[in-house]
Amino acid sequence: MRRHTVTTAVANPRTGGSGGSTAVAARARQVVKAYGAGETRVVALDHVDVDIARGAFTAIMGPSGSGKSTLMHCMAGLDSVTSGQVWIGGTELSSLKEKKLTQLRRDKIGFIFQAFNLLPTLNALENITLPMDIAGRKPDREWLDRVVETVGLSGRLKHRPNQLSGGQQQRVAVARALAARPEIIFGDEPTGNLDSRAGAEVLGFLRNSVDELGQTIVMVTHDPVAASYADRVLYLADGRIVDEMQRPTAEAVLDRMKAFDTFGRVS
Repeated sequence: MRRHTVTTAVANPRTGGSGGSTAVAARARQVVKAYGAGETRVVALDHVDVDIARGAFTAIMGPSGSGKSTLMHCMAGLDSVTSGQVWIGGTELSSLKEKKLTQLRRDKIGFIFQAFNLLPTLNALENITLPMDIAGRKPDREWLDRVVETVGLSGRLKHRPNQLSGGQQQRVAVARALAARPEIIFGDEPTGNLDSRAGAEVLGFLRNSVDELGQTIVMVTHDPVAASYADRVLYLADGRIVDEMQRPTAEAVLDRMKAFDTFGRVS
């Protein structure tokens, strides 16, 4: 069986850099995720190797059932792997007991989901700082102010979710993920519930958080326009990484995706 390895770590292509290699924020080695056993066994991830460069925006794409969400969940410590290893920074996840894994997800990882997951009784600022409040940590006020400004929420902090548009609620979710200064943020179709204008605003804020705040973002998406905001696109098919694209455009991503429809995989 051919195994695909994508391990290139390069300087941020949108912001330049020294030209040397970029540190790796997360990596997977020979990751297999399977469900069931015997004749009913389904392999969702098939010996995946990948590095996620620090300070860059990576999009993960592929047909339905290709394993893209499974890969994100395994790399984020939300799901265990059947075999292989995953690291966040220098920490290997399978070696952690549940308490330590929960602590790592809380302290090192941010999440943005398609559903905003805001508490309706809290205002925007309280929703943003909630994870840190639960952890008993005080937010860095200077950083928090910078995050709020980056996502354009300065005038909405006292509003509750029902007083905000869908795009504004997702901005709150983005700010919540950024506020704790995680090592990496994972987004699962973060603009899937938004119209094109609100989605473009949120994607712009994610892009700015990489360029201006040095954040690392990994986003699963089916949308070529959303993927065009990334520095790099990884393509999955049948549980394997089969291709990647640097400096994507929406047109180039769409053309590449058509290859899946035509040939079942990227040629």
